[in-house]
Amino acid sequence: MGPPPHETIVSAQPRFSLPESYGSIAVPAQAGWLRKLVSFLGPGWLVAVGYMDPGNWATDIAAGSAFGYQLLVVVLLSNIMAILLQILAVRLGVATGRDLAQACRERTSRPMGLFLWAMAELAIIATDLAEVIGTAIALQLLFGMPLFWGVCLTVLDVFVILLLQRNGFRNIEAMIAGLILLTAACFAFQLVLAQPVLGDLLAGFAPTTDIIANSDMLYLSMGIIGATVMPHNLYLHSSIVQTRRFGRSAGDKREAIRFASIDSTVSLLLAFFLNAGILVLAASTFHANGIDQVASIEEAHGLLAPLLGVPLAAIAFGIALLATGQSSAITATLAGQIVMEGFLRIRLPAWARRVLTRAVAIMPALLIIGYYGADQATGLLVFSQVVLSLQLPFAVIPLVRFTSSRQYMGAAASPLWLTVACTAVAAVLVGLNLKLLADILLQ
Repeated sequence: MGPPPHETIVSAQPRFSLPESYGSIAVPAQAGWLRKLVSFLGPGWLVAVGYMDPGNWATDIAAGSAFGYQLLVVVLLSNIMAILLQILAVRLGVATGRDLAQACRERTSRPMGLFLWAMAELAIIATDLAEVIGTAIALQLLFGMPLFWGVCLTVLDVFVILLLQRNGFRNIEAMIAGLILLTAACFAFQLVLAQPVLGDLLAGFAPTTDIIANSDMLYLSMGIIGATVMPHNLYLHSSIVQTRRFGRSAGDKREAIRFASIDSTVSLLLAFFLNAGILVLAASTFHANGIDQVASIEEAHGLLAPLLGVPLAAIAFGIALLATGQSSAITATLAGQIVMEGFLRIRLPAWARRVLTRAVAIMPALLIIGYYGADQATGLLVFSQVVLSLQLPFAVIPLVRFTSSRQYMGAAASPLWLTVACTAVAAVLVGLNLKLLADILLQ
């Protein structure tokens, strides 16, 4: 059940997603419930890191400083959307042995497949743009490194993946988990210093019509959704769940779906608390002090120490940004490989695939920074998240369609309630996208 013994340049019939890691982690057949669950823990960490990446930082800092806690409800709703959609991605990968990119190629016409590939690549570029800029900003804040050279340095994560994956996919999962826990510790420290007002914080989870009526709030809300429900994570999750080697009977697949869904849901709940924590920090530190236009991550970093009265708060902010930027850049590179191989059926050596997908991200970042200047980096982060939100329907709609098909999925097809819920999510995303586009065009 392992990967093919060698790779060719182009494969007409790809069998495995991420062939070097496919089925590489055994699931003990006769073990108890807890031991089996532990064997499935890991992919959820890689997915969760995409929900707390530098794009989230930019949108949540902007939202918290401008509108206080009011957009916490958007963070909550987008996290619920993410949990539902990632469960669909798990089902697709486990039931069919295909990732979302492979399924799109096999189940759609060639013109539609090429269109979906183009949309997926655009989403990967927008994702990577946020990751590399966020990592570069963190290097600048911590070490004074110029933004341009910080972006160039992010190419090294390609070799980090190769080094870790050579000794097993668990190494990548362990490193990502460590970076997430480091981020959580940094934010816990900052929130203790910020002392948010609990009543105001809880009120932020109440929905309000201002989110739709106010174009600025809607733009930031779309950015939060784009930063939280990320298209590349749907491709990523449907692939990396297949790193587990489980039985192929209907019962085995049902059990794998259950354990992988628990892994995903628990990880995304942690991501929700961290994502909400960024907004709460901005609301309680900036908005509460009358600072409602924090224009950049660099500005937020500079304001934290004076407002909180502890210089270490700014250092913790920079460390957390570096940890999330680096970890999310690694997962975005993996997603880029999955999209390229799944849609185009290209088989290249592992190092060549990683360098190619990273170059696709770095070049636009360097060009944009060179043209707009380093002072526009945070604005680019927010814009990249809106672009991601606009790309979401092109990943979500095929995913819902494939997983609801009993002909394709067999007994693992989504139950009616899940299909209805995810169809509603897709409808909301399309509606919000149309509203956002109308507001932009009519400005």
